[in-house]
Amino acid sequence: MKKIILFIALIFNALLATAQINTDRVILIGRNALYYEDYVLAIQYFNQAIKAKPYLPEPYFYRAIAKYFLDDFKGTEDDCSLALERNPFMSKAYQLRADSRQAQSNYDGALEDYKVTLEMYPNDKFALINSGIVNIQKKDYEEAEKYLNSLLAMYPNYTQGFLSRGAMYQEKGDTVKAFENYNKAIELDKYLPQSYSMRGLLHYYKKDYEKSQADLDEAIRLAPLQTGNYINRGLVRYSQNDLRGAMGDYDKVIDLDPNNVIARFNRGLLRSQVGDDNRAIADFDVVIKFEPNNYIAYYNRALIKNNIGDYRGALEDMNTVLAQYPEFYQGFYARSEIKRRQNDLKGAERDYNYARNEESRKYKELLAAGVTEEDEKTRETSDKDIDKFDLLVVADKSEEEKNKYNSNTRGRIQNQQIKLELEPRFVVSYYEKPNDLRRFVYYSQLVDVLNKRSALPKKLRITNSEAALNELQIQEHFKSIDDLSKSIMNAPESAELYFARAMDYMLVQDFSSAIEDFNKAIALDPKFTLAYFNLAVVYTKQLDLKENVPEYERKNEQNDKLSLSGPKKDPNLSSSTTTLLDPGKMEYDQIIKNYNKVIELNPEFIYAYYNRAAVRYKQNDFRAAILDYNEAIRRDPEFAEAYYNRGLSRFQVKDKNRALDDMRKAGEMGVVEAYSIIKRMTE
Repeated sequence: MKKIILFIALIFNALLATAQINTDRVILIGRNALYYEDYVLAIQYFNQAIKAKPYLPEPYFYRAIAKYFLDDFKGTEDDCSLALERNPFMSKAYQLRADSRQAQSNYDGALEDYKVTLEMYPNDKFALINSGIVNIQKKDYEEAEKYLNSLLAMYPNYTQGFLSRGAMYQEKGDTVKAFENYNKAIELDKYLPQSYSMRGLLHYYKKDYEKSQADLDEAIRLAPLQTGNYINRGLVRYSQNDLRGAMGDYDKVIDLDPNNVIARFNRGLLRSQVGDDNRAIADFDVVIKFEPNNYIAYYNRALIKNNIGDYRGALEDMNTVLAQYPEFYQGFYARSEIKRRQNDLKGAERDYNYARNEESRKYKELLAAGVTEEDEKTRETSDKDIDKFDLLVVADKSEEEKNKYNSNTRGRIQNQQIKLELEPRFVVSYYEKPNDLRRFVYYSQLVDVLNKRSALPKKLRITNSEAALNELQIQEHFKSIDDLSKSIMNAPESAELYFARAMDYMLVQDFSSAIEDFNKAIALDPKFTLAYFNLAVVYTKQLDLKENVPEYERKNEQNDKLSLSGPKKDPNLSSSTTTLLDPGKMEYDQIIKNYNKVIELNPEFIYAYYNRAAVRYKQNDFRAAILDYNEAIRRDPEFAEAYYNRGLSRFQVKDKNRALDDMRKAGEMGVVEAYSIIKRMTE
């Protein structure tokens, strides 16, 4: 491993050694990786830039962004500090450091940094809302209200501002004003599921279960993949004695996330209540697997094992519980019963007497303290009170609070509004991000033929779910680039070697080198269909970068701040040191030309029609896009993403009925986002 790391370092050092432009290029490639969420790879590029020129603030800042999206908040804070040491006027670094401090519950430190941003730019929307949120988390509601009132005075249509202020009033206990703010948020944007989720939970706490369920129903229709809404609706249904409905919601959560501990625990309790003991035990097995110190799960499993006659297993679980909770009298009563069934009468009597004495003692303590038992139906995840063993689990209020504010502090604000976005383009790659919900199998005879020739180091696949590289894969591909470079020197006429190296360059986000090698492969083999296809994809990736950056670059020139909308909205990508295509008709024509060549060489390669349609959609040529989706669907009637994208295209040309038909078809085939679009478009 040390040799591999040294080898990679030597490659980078060679790249960096000669001139300033090489350092700029390494930073640029790192930023490509940031844009496409390949954070581990991005960090490696920025490490090399820092090693070459440690006095530059930018590589520290960009590395901080990568660490932030890997949830390394301490690393983010440290890198922002290093950037600010080199440039104390980099206000975007103050804001990112504030965000990372907020994530670490260092609220005073976060407020200090947001204060710097607001001194420079008093109208900064994100600094204002986050300052309000930090004060809510500090329980300083008066100060929070000042920030949020200022925010909404400047931005009266800012939905997130009303949600945050509503949450603040809810925390204060002013439910009337909380409802007013949630209602206003829904009035401004009735397609934001978070608004219904938050209002639905407030209705739940007010025990208005009918309204709570209505809001959660709406949130689920708008965001069918958010498991938290199903868990909360399950609680609402349980509170209305709708056990079947609650069970159905927990089933849905577990379908989406088989390892969801809250859903497993709650379903286990419900199954035990209806006598489905064996399957209840299976749910508690999963809970204990992921939370081996969950003694409440052990206790419930012990009770169920006792019911089915597994006395040995029940006794083992109960012993585990009582070793941790020696004053839990109900556990001793239960163990007394288990021992009695095992004919251990002395042990049973001993446990029974101990339990009776503990119960009496505890009752006297509660009576003296004036405490009465409450009729509770739920407990928070962090509540380890063993006496609440039979209560359903809800997320902690602290965790719920975190979720309320997460979208503001984690910088995904622009993406919260429901967008009519196309399903992703396809690419020929070695890797694919796993998708448990949609298990489509994509096949291409072209890919299969190339794989059978064993000309490449790994098996190719066609996918529209690209995966970021892990550290080992990064090392493998840099080594592969070097090995292939040597092979090309020995066999310069091999198109497949250039294609293989282009694949490596594409995966490490070095698009300029990838384009050069794909073009060389095509020059050597003008019928190399997959080279044309991936060449078009890489050109599109470059164009995406170029088109998405200028808006934020102009914003940065105006106020030198980061709006923390994720690396896909990088505010500082300089065009002066890039080789990116300028957005315009010529670049689109170049991409279309390559897809045209793919279709000319292989008219049955449906992914070329699909990708070409997306380019035409982006050019607002929706009718041409529809024609391409028609061709893809005609060749593969089960092409779910093509139905979805054709539906969006038909909406654009006001062909609503056929668009809805496409969405229904896409939804049936597993594109669950289609259902929220149907809901939106039928109102």
